Amino acid sequence: MNPDVLKYIIIGGIGVFAAMVVAYLVISNKMKGKETRYVAQLVEGTKTNSFFNMEVFYQKFYVWCRKLPVTRRYVLKLRRRLEIINLEDEFLTRKQAAQIMLKVSIVAIIVLVAIIMMTKGNYMLMCILILFEIVLIETVISGMVDKIDNDLLREQVDFFAEIRHAYHEYNMVEEAIYEVAQNDEMKVSAQAEKIYEVLISDDPEMELEKYYDIAPNSFLKEFAGISYLTKEFGDRKDKDGSSLYLKNLNNITQEMQIEILKRDKLDYVFQSLSIIAAVPILFLEVVKAWAIGQFNFTKQFYNGTLGFLAQVGIIVLTYICYMLTRKLKDNGSTAQAKNVEHPWQEKLYDKKPIKFIVDLFLPKDGSKEYRKVTQLMKDTASKLKIEWFYENRLLAAIVAFIVTLLVTFIAHRFTINYQYTEPTSDYNLMGNMSESQEKKAMQITLDDNVVLDACKDNLDITEEELKEAILDSEPYAGLSDDDMEKVYDRIYTKLKIVQSAYLKWFEVLLSFGVGVLGYYGPVWLLMFQKKMREMEMENEVMQFQTIILMLMKIERVNVEMILEWLERYSNIFREPISRCVNNYESGPWEALEEWKNEISFQQLIRIVESLQAAVEQIPIREAFDELDTERNYHQEKRKEGNERLISRKAMIGKVIGFAPMVTLFVGYLIVPLCVIGMMSMAEAFASMSAMM
Repeated sequence: MNPDVLKYIIIGGIGVFAAMVVAYLVISNKMKGKETRYVAQLVEGTKTNSFFNMEVFYQKFYVWCRKLPVTRRYVLKLRRRLEIINLEDEFLTRKQAAQIMLKVSIVAIIVLVAIIMMTKGNYMLMCILILFEIVLIETVISGMVDKIDNDLLREQVDFFAEIRHAYHEYNMVEEAIYEVAQNDEMKVSAQAEKIYEVLISDDPEMELEKYYDIAPNSFLKEFAGISYLTKEFGDRKDKDGSSLYLKNLNNITQEMQIEILKRDKLDYVFQSLSIIAAVPILFLEVVKAWAIGQFNFTKQFYNGTLGFLAQVGIIVLTYICYMLTRKLKDNGSTAQAKNVEHPWQEKLYDKKPIKFIVDLFLPKDGSKEYRKVTQLMKDTASKLKIEWFYENRLLAAIVAFIVTLLVTFIAHRFTINYQYTEPTSDYNLMGNMSESQEKKAMQITLDDNVVLDACKDNLDITEEELKEAILDSEPYAGLSDDDMEKVYDRIYTKLKIVQSAYLKWFEVLLSFGVGVLGYYGPVWLLMFQKKMREMEMENEVMQFQTIILMLMKIERVNVEMILEWLERYSNIFREPISRCVNNYESGPWEALEEWKNEISFQQLIRIVESLQAAVEQIPIREAFDELDTERNYHQEKRKEGNERLISRKAMIGKVIGFAPMVTLFVGYLIVPLCVIGMMSMAEAFASMSAMM
């Protein structure tokens, strides 16, 4: 191993350890004030005689993270998701949030040290990578919360198995749930206690609606709803003599098992793709240093404008590919958006100047463009208003325009800096210059810089004026005619490069073009999410079939109740189902017909037609009798559909995930080596031919 690399690793490790020690000391000092009183109540009974209690530490670390401006935003985002899973368990919510923040902080410090070590001297690249690390932190936090959610889902399988045994013993839904809820070792016990409280409340229907809003997943919603219906209307025997309630529990369990397998397979397929998509930007400087070290003739490319622009391009590509890969893996296309009260877009839109500018770009209500954008937002289950969406578009355009101008300006500074700092000498294609050669070449550069400083502001300089300036400079006083021609050609080339390094009109036009791309970026992102949602349509329709299969055998269940359940658990088809529910009172058959005309997915059309038949002609059980008789077929088809979905996502994910890595080695290493090498060889052959 290179001694310098080993030295930096040791220094980085010491730095990380020192930062952790300092952080612990700061936390210990800050946690001795009034803010720890509530923490003391939370950890009552958890204290031990050990020197360092992690339970207490996590509670204190949580309070400290809430106070620190850098981490406060992340902690609040964690709370919003964890408190839904933990159901009013403040101690557990704070502990899990602190555990995640501690792990993320350690990883963030290590990555930060690695970025500083790998980009030393290149401050622009360092800042970009640090910004990318901030995005990475949010993704890591989201992944850790998803892991907790997946663990809860796996617990629910055992939870429902225990419910079955308890129901056999008590033959009462609420008593069975209460019995299983006493198992404090299971995290899902808190959900069971809440469902039990709902069932025994004075107004269980209203309390059930409240629970639907805070339930961590749809399977617990289904369980709570089926338990309520069974308690209200009683259990009944199915055709084979088995309990209908237990059969419905079995259906929900099978749905959970299918979902768990799907998530596990997606995690397995995408477990390394996100890292593969993000890692290449950490090795930009490593590849650059290796190429320059092995092939010195590439120094002009990597240290010049083209090399800088190539780095920026790879960073942008990496960011885009990373975000798309995460959306594929996390199933963000079908995850129901959370309602956020008073987002920043609303606060910004309330300002009159901003409102005036945004309204200039808003399409007129009822226009083709308005309907197109509104429909796209509905198709992706976006909770943004169209005004807020156009705020995002304008902000993306402005940021893209400014960043492009900034990158162009910095690229020109790179060009000028290269001419002023790069050693001037002719050397071999392979290998590096010796120390004496490099010293001599650097002296030539310094001598040329004297003339450049004197002439760079004269844009109309003539050949005579430049030669006079060369002779007037002390390093080149008394040059012979032959030497003058060589020096003149060299300095004239440098001077033209320096004088041309300014912001040009077409570069401003290019920045506007990138700004336009930024303006359409949010629309393209919604289109991508829509395509991903379309891949999930079959999966959601099969969930509808399971819900109908559970409800159709319960007495007093009607079509309107089925529609309400479908609306509650729908995501992709939520909008048309909601309109159907709202219009149901004015005419059931007409409302269903309107819904059928809005959709084109054949399997869902069959469900709507069966609902229409159940409204006017036959009982619900007979309308959906094929769901019961073909249950095994639908289960196998569901599994095959998931396999096909995962396969398609894996194929798309691999293309997107490996794009930055391929670009790094092909576009940033191999292509420059080949092109510059061939150009250098052509120049060498031309020089040899001239000498002959």
